[in-house]
Amino acid sequence: MDISLKNVEYRYQANTPFERLAVSDVSIDIPSGTYLAIIGHTGSGKSTVLQHLNALLKPTKGSVVIGSREIKANRKEKNLKGVREKVGIVFQFPEHQLFEETVEKDICFGPMNFGVSENEAKERARAAIQLVGLSEDILEKSPFDLSGGQMRRVAIAGVLAMEPEVIVLDEPTAGLDPRGRKEIMDLFYSLHKKKNLSTILVTHSMEDAARYADKIVVMHQGKVFTKGTPEEIFSNPQALIDLGLDVPEVVGLQLRIEKAFQTKFSRISLSEDELAEMVAGFLEGGSRK
Repeated sequence: MDISLKNVEYRYQANTPFERLAVSDVSIDIPSGTYLAIIGHTGSGKSTVLQHLNALLKPTKGSVVIGSREIKANRKEKNLKGVREKVGIVFQFPEHQLFEETVEKDICFGPMNFGVSENEAKERARAAIQLVGLSEDILEKSPFDLSGGQMRRVAIAGVLAMEPEVIVLDEPTAGLDPRGRKEIMDLFYSLHKKKNLSTILVTHSMEDAARYADKIVVMHQGKVFTKGTPEEIFSNPQALIDLGLDVPEVVGLQLRIEKAFQTKFSRISLSEDELAEMVAGFLEGGSRK
């Protein structure tokens, strides 16, 4: 499912004394099957953009096209259920949204709310719990008897049981240790490939953006500052540093190596192996590839 934001503006509490412009003139195309990362400081507009992707927010100017559905400013929109069924959002700390007495009931809640029969919802729950790496026997347990990591996976299974075509991730690794973060991000990447999903990741982690995304959008002060492939974005690290953003650790290490040896490699490295290869080539006096 393709998604396109066209000159989107959004104002919170519009036409009140508390009106605040959150995003302005945002245009982003997300072709089906893309893995897009949206990065930027807190307050840059990332989360506001995210909530337009399944019509939780509707633009005050411009339009959002989600599949065959166009959501335009100043137009009353009806029957947005179909949009929200196809675009699943995993919010920060999704485990805080668990509420049912068993894991199975919690996962079934979303599909049944969209009209899926109880039997089909249970089948989806069994499939989804396996997709997130948990065993079926956990379905009969209370979600509140699980570990934090298991609870997060259950919450993710609840989104997957809706069988979305697009999955939106809002800082999905918040609060996890490095190992847990890698496990969850690898899980989403595996699902992205296996289910041919469009995936939109909103993150502060430059490492995750560099490692997993096909395209990156950099937000700054409510606008799109720049967009491109990870190689294009991180090939100009100074622009990100000037915005007060971090760069991936491997990019920072490359900058320090280049400074120490007073040289400039021909391209930016997005992995430790790639940087090691370039440094080895430089030290051997070969081409700096």
